[in-house]
Amino acid sequence: MGPRIVILADDLIWSTRLIAAVRAAGAEPVAVRTAQALDAALAGGSAGGIGHAIVDLTARAYDGIDAIAAAVAADASVLAVGQHDDIALRKRAFAAGAARVLAYRKLADDGPGAIRTWLERATPRASATAEARAR
Repeated sequence: MGPRIVILADDLIWSTRLIAAVRAAGAEPVAVRTAQALDAALAGGSAGGIGHAIVDLTARAYDGIDAIAAAVAADASVLAVGQHDDIALRKRAFAAGAARVLAYRKLADDGPGAIRTWLERATPRASATAEARAR
């Protein structure tokens, strides 16, 4: 199995879809539903085996922007997912450190492909920092 990806989504349907897309992309999903569970899953950063996170921006149980910031602080590369027409929220997600922000529709149409593309381009921050120091 490929890299482990923590998925923060409080909606059961989207969580299930994201889990299936992550598996189909060749990665191992770690599903959580709260910000506290996200923090626990990422506690070891990329050194702990999870250097990637997918955050559903429109949750009710947590603040998606705060979750992105927490994941980035834990050295994870973040793919955020939200409404295609909420430009302000998408900009805030990028400002918080999301590597990519995709519309629900994109993940519904081609979740595995979109996740594979993100993984190919993503470098967890801890790894990038360590590589930069080694040079």
